[in-house]
Amino acid sequence: MQAIYNMLYEPGLPLSLVGILVGAWLVLTHGFALIKPDLVKPFLTAYPRNEKIGVPLVIFCFAWGFLIWSCMDLGEFFKIERPVQIVIIGVCVGVIIYVKEFVAVRALGFLMILAAAPILDSAFLQEPQSRLLLVAFSYAIAVKGMFWVGMPYLMRDQIRWVLAEPARYKIGAAAGAIYGAAILVCAILWW
Repeated sequence: MQAIYNMLYEPGLPLSLVGILVGAWLVLTHGFALIKPDLVKPFLTAYPRNEKIGVPLVIFCFAWGFLIWSCMDLGEFFKIERPVQIVIIGVCVGVIIYVKEFVAVRALGFLMILAAAPILDSAFLQEPQSRLLLVAFSYAIAVKGMFWVGMPYLMRDQIRWVLAEPARYKIGAAAGAIYGAAILVCAILWW
């Protein structure tokens, strides 16, 4: 467990690796959305209430939170490490049992908040200005993730808005693919 924590947070992932992973992920997902809209649109419409994806994602996110709490230096709070671990497990079970409404959206928002820190750490005090592409992306996913955790119906409304006009869908998918390609090019050439 400590090895995973150290890889993500101390000293963190290299900027080039994070750039390649984020850029490739954006290009692949948004490119697929452009190529196969007939598969992606129904998936997006059904996603906010999809418990089959939401529950495993909740478990993964709480496991990540458990990892962070268990491995980070707690300083003078080391005495409450075990009780908080029990609370994390209990809250995870409680969310799975009692928070059925938009559980997939909340879990995705939680994942986005968790993913922002390693992305930001990789770009911290790095030289090329193009690293700000990753910084902007990480802040965007963190802020959007906070809104989706607290107000998950926003994701449903955002999906409906994007899918209402074919041009919006194409522009959104193309913009994501282009942004990912820019990150990927920077990661390969300069980072």
